[in-house]
Amino acid sequence: MRDLVAGAGYLIKGQRWMAGHRRLWGLGMLPALITLVGYAAAVAALGFWAGDVIGWATPFADGWSEPWLGLFRGVLAALFFGAGLLLALLSFTAVALLVGEPFYEVISERVDLAEGGTAHESGLPLWRELWIGTVECVRVLTRAACWGVLLFALGFLPVIGQTLIPAIGFCVSGFFLTEELTAVALQRRGVALPDRLRLLRGRKLLAWGFGVPLTLLFLIPVVAVFVMPGAVAGATMLVRDLTGEATADDDGTDDPAASGGPDDDSADGRTSGSAGGPDDGRTSGSADGNTRSSPDGGAHGPAHDPAPRPTS
Repeated sequence: MRDLVAGAGYLIKGQRWMAGHRRLWGLGMLPALITLVGYAAAVAALGFWAGDVIGWATPFADGWSEPWLGLFRGVLAALFFGAGLLLALLSFTAVALLVGEPFYEVISERVDLAEGGTAHESGLPLWRELWIGTVECVRVLTRAACWGVLLFALGFLPVIGQTLIPAIGFCVSGFFLTEELTAVALQRRGVALPDRLRLLRGRKLLAWGFGVPLTLLFLIPVVAVFVMPGAVAGATMLVRDLTGEATADDDGTDDPAASGGPDDDSADGRTSGSAGGPDDGRTSGSADGNTRSSPDGGAHGPAHDPAPRPTS
């Protein structure tokens, strides 16, 4: 359950991060807006002609009496439209990422710099990245389409077809949405599609926690435009969790030795603790900052030391 909550947390953190970088947010919305216009027309056409397509596909039911004919074809038309909408949700993200590849690369790099100070680079030219992204996008959508056909068929089962199967559909959509969005950061790290899928399968709850709420948000077309840039930012944070970079950064920050800093660096500028022990060349922090030096150059603290250092 911790991963489920963490996944949703990364989605929220990504939106907050984008809210603090409004110029990038505006640039990131442009590809999603362009893609949305095309998809809105396609979904409207699907809804308008879904009944005609089902009527053409079920000629054997022409002789059925009402209300069975209308009920049967109405259910099929609803399932057909739902499957098309599922495919549109998945492909919308992929197409928007392809259209806005340069914009989303910049967002992902900025998040990496803000979170860990290092931006990974694939070292490939843009045309090569676009080609790899297109090929992998087609492969992911093929997998998603296979799931869509299976869920469409299972939707005919009584009871579970109208209850459990739609819930599974949201989980499948959430997983593939997460894969598509994390691909922006993982491709820069040189992680191929099979390895990306393996990483996400090992943390399914994390992927569902991030992707299922996003799927629900993407059901509202206008919201998808505003959420898309933040989803890329949140997916980059999620990638840092998957690859262990976030944990490594936390360890490096919390451990003074790893950061190369002193053990205690307070406002009055005092330092404490060197490798040579308590009496070896250490600067002692009195309130007024006064120290006295011994003849051998070491600093021994205030003049009222209880006992002198023994000499050899």
